[in-house]
Amino acid sequence: MPNDYFQFKQFTIYQQHCAMKVTTDGCLFGAWAAANIQENALKVQRILDIGTGTGLLSIMLAQQSEAFIDAVEIDSAAAEQAKTNFHSAPWQLRLKVYETPIQNYINGPYDFIISNPPFFDKDLKSADAKRNLALHSSALSLEVLLANITRLLAANGEFAILLPYHRLTFFEDLATANGYYLYKKTLVQQTPKHPYFRGMLQFGCAKKEAIIDSIVIKEDSSYTAAFKDLLKDYYLKL
Repeated sequence: MPNDYFQFKQFTIYQQHCAMKVTTDGCLFGAWAAANIQENALKVQRILDIGTGTGLLSIMLAQQSEAFIDAVEIDSAAAEQAKTNFHSAPWQLRLKVYETPIQNYINGPYDFIISNPPFFDKDLKSADAKRNLALHSSALSLEVLLANITRLLAANGEFAILLPYHRLTFFEDLATANGYYLYKKTLVQQTPKHPYFRGMLQFGCAKKEAIIDSIVIKEDSSYTAAFKDLLKDYYLKL
């Protein structure tokens, strides 16, 4: 059974009221997005986190930037959980959560948008309605998500998304058809013996050559050097 909280170096994520708990790939995604913003010296003043859940991604980005971050969450319990986590974070004055469907949200434009959206499309659902809402794309399809990213993103803005490996090609084609260019794609493996199971994508509107790479989370039961390098500012024991 998952713990009620996850302790990081500079903040704590409480998760007892959220259907989706803190995950390793979610942490990796937050660190990856923050690193991309820093490495590319992006002028990011406003960030939007779509489907924030516990608020993890927002807080990770707040730690590594000076941006003001708004988070949108449709589930009331998760929105309250995110609010609690924001209020206890050192960067609480730059963090705000809105309990609303993204389709109704109007506070754009944003320099950077991040999302860890519902993963499963038409897969078997569980009896847990909250978990279904968090996991399944019936409440927010990738098409609707992209349409709202487009509506809320600044003209020179960029966005990042975490997806299951089997959904990457679909979303890349969708984004390309809507005028976006892939800037970076990182494929994720649990271990060298496992197939890719996640992909982290970043897009923008200006044409440039994409960087495509991969990362392995663990090898020989230990975190890899690449994983440690991304998470060293967050994980307690790194």
